Amino acid sequence: MDKIPADQAIFLTMVRSSGERDDARVLINSIRTFGGVLSDYPIWLFEANPQAAPCQNLASANVHILPLNIPDTLKPYYFADKVFACAQAEEMAPPTVQSLIWIDPTCLVVKPPVLFDLGQSFDTAVRPVHIKNVGLLAEEPLDTFWQKIYETVGLTEVQRTVETFVGMQRIRAYFNSHAFAINPARGLLRQWLAYFTALVNDEAYQKAACQDVRHKVFLHQAVWSALLIAKLDPQRICNLPPDYNYPYNLHQSVPAARRAKALNDLVCLTYEERSLDPTQVEDIAIHDPLKAWLLAAK
Repeated sequence: MDKIPADQAIFLTMVRSSGERDDARVLINSIRTFGGVLSDYPIWLFEANPQAAPCQNLASANVHILPLNIPDTLKPYYFADKVFACAQAEEMAPPTVQSLIWIDPTCLVVKPPVLFDLGQSFDTAVRPVHIKNVGLLAEEPLDTFWQKIYETVGLTEVQRTVETFVGMQRIRAYFNSHAFAINPARGLLRQWLAYFTALVNDEAYQKAACQDVRHKVFLHQAVWSALLIAKLDPQRICNLPPDYNYPYNLHQSVPAARRAKALNDLVCLTYEERSLDPTQVEDIAIHDPLKAWLLAAK
């Protein structure tokens, strides 16, 4: 595929359905409206299901629609298309690009997400996961799921821990993937795809460790987390503050001391199935100009 000219950073997202296409439209507009110095950066929108959700009406001078054709062997894994899209973006990225910024379509940018612009300081910018899910407590021994992932990426052990934002549990390093930034020069996105594919195709591993839905769904995120720890100097990992990737979808479960008081206080958030219609939102404040913008975006 031909390389598309770009600035020092590129936003990436993906659409699978007509609902996600509508979400992506709002996300793109939020970047353009509230992104500040990043607002004019190119946006690459990967079209995972063009028959069900064609995205040509979202194309513009700086929004590029890119087809995504993942191998059949990966299709049963829900987030495999994200991994495939990221690897494709890394392969296409011009050498001037220092940051590929992935943002799920069910996210919103509220303030300039300047920490996603890595520059020369970092190789990635990530948040810890919100809840433990398939993660391991710091004192827990490795299970079959994580042990094979560590072996695959070249790790024997992980000393680094993070605290889950909602559950406030200390777990082995496990990072959220709603939104993150990575320097494509490190080649980690293509490695992510290679390791993920190897584990998907390992029938013995799948039968032993990925029989349940949760481990299948979050295999991609576990591989990503282990890969970052295996390949990057800890000083090159930017630990994003809590106003990045805020889980509005889990807002009622967030501990009171950590719960955002207003959407305007955040940099970016994920909302998934929750409405951002100010006429329906009752559990968090929304002030102008964001309130008026959201009313117009409905």
